[in-house]
Amino acid sequence: MSSQTDLPAPPTKSPETGRGTPLDRVLSFIERAGNALPNPVVLFSVLFLLLAGASTALDLGGVSVTVPGGDETKHITGLLTGDGVKWLVENLVVNFATFPPIGAVLVLIMVVGLCEKTGLLETLMRGTLARVPRAVLPYAVALIASQAHMMSDVACIVLPPLAALVFKSAGRHPVAGLIGGFACVTAGYAAGFTVGSLDALYVGITQQAAAVLPAADGLDIHLLINYFFTAASSLVLAAVGGFLISRVLEPRLGAYEPAGEEPEDRDLTLTPVQRRALLRTALVVLVYLAGVLALWLPEGAPLRGEGGAFVPSPLLSGIVPVLFGAFLLAGLTYGFSVKQLTSAEDVTTAVTESVKTMSGYLVMMFVAAQVIALFTWSNVGVLLAVKAAALFDAMGVTGFWAILVFVLLVSCLNLFILSGSALWSLVGPVFVPAFMLMGMSPALTQAAFRIGDSATGVITPMNPYVFLVLAMLRQYEPDAKLGTLISRLAIFVVPFMLVWLAILGVFYGFDLPLGPGADIGLK
Repeated sequence: MSSQTDLPAPPTKSPETGRGTPLDRVLSFIERAGNALPNPVVLFSVLFLLLAGASTALDLGGVSVTVPGGDETKHITGLLTGDGVKWLVENLVVNFATFPPIGAVLVLIMVVGLCEKTGLLETLMRGTLARVPRAVLPYAVALIASQAHMMSDVACIVLPPLAALVFKSAGRHPVAGLIGGFACVTAGYAAGFTVGSLDALYVGITQQAAAVLPAADGLDIHLLINYFFTAASSLVLAAVGGFLISRVLEPRLGAYEPAGEEPEDRDLTLTPVQRRALLRTALVVLVYLAGVLALWLPEGAPLRGEGGAFVPSPLLSGIVPVLFGAFLLAGLTYGFSVKQLTSAEDVTTAVTESVKTMSGYLVMMFVAAQVIALFTWSNVGVLLAVKAAALFDAMGVTGFWAILVFVLLVSCLNLFILSGSALWSLVGPVFVPAFMLMGMSPALTQAAFRIGDSATGVITPMNPYVFLVLAMLRQYEPDAKLGTLISRLAIFVVPFMLVWLAILGVFYGFDLPLGPGADIGLK
């Protein structure tokens, strides 16, 4: 799961991680191991220094690598050499300024943040859930949760308590809504038929990782390379999540007995002003999208690709500006309609506040950009990719079996490194080109990473939002402990991972495109 706010890490010592039960001991180990890891900025800094030393040693040893299927031999170039120092001085700023995820993520965060600050996103959730029949409510919560990555980390703060209140007002157990909403947001975080800054973050790193191989030339790696997969996954995971909430979690909670400290009931119905604002916003966005399609669908339209192709096309490669326009119009229309925005100054303040939360992310991306650039320039990335591909082949782990191993590896790492940007920056530069050498596309590797980066994030004490949800849970169950919460959240991990892998297996087995122009294998 990708954490993009400056929310502090969980406490280094938790009173909940006792040593009584096996679950307590496992949680205690995960928390201690995670706390032993340095801050991602320090982690990438250490990795940069190790890579500098390793590349120099390999350079002095005359190591080179030949990419299978190619004739060119690439020599490893050391950073701690004359050429290396010259490269670093000339490219330190360039590496950061041209790092693909940064621009796209910041552009989308500005306008998604505007929609969040004006209340549009919460109002959409309230308007959807307030009218849902009681029997369908768990499935509706799970469906909305599976789209919530569009809201970034805000979803973990807003949706769980809202789901609890909706469940309570419908005569269902509010704890089922609270825990189920959080579990579906986190375990299915990278799914969804909505598009947001998470997608921009992933694809930017994927582009950089794939660029180390000549096979990347001509590949159209764009924001929507996983869209068909994530859209299908969100619908199936919503059904699975709803079933788990309704048939597994809620019955285990027993009869609901109100506690003294629980939140007061809120009227979740929308006011006439909010309803009119939503209608006006929907009309404005629909007109905008119709205009975009008019520039893409007709023959000879300017957003068509070479030879009139739909894929690849300027629309797909420029989808971030298109989404920027849609979110901007939605935020402005709704904000001014409900009087949350009254002037240009209000708009500027809302956008500025959204970008402020990205300061920690920018610092981490500065160091990560240097690491990935050094991987590429020194050819160490190519060497590791070739060796990893050869290792998989020697072990007989190829095709979808290699994908399964990769997902399990990422799932384990995700218990300790919760930041999706940090984790993808670590594993992407090795596994994207390695799997390309095995005939698998960058889109497939990124899709597999989405599964591992989401499923286990719901049960790790390194997730700061677990402690936030624990505080919310104690409003309904004052004696609840961390182990109690984790045991309930764990219900979702294995089913989500298995079902998500099965969906990817269907795409793989039937050679279905993962997104527009994004095949399973390299063509």
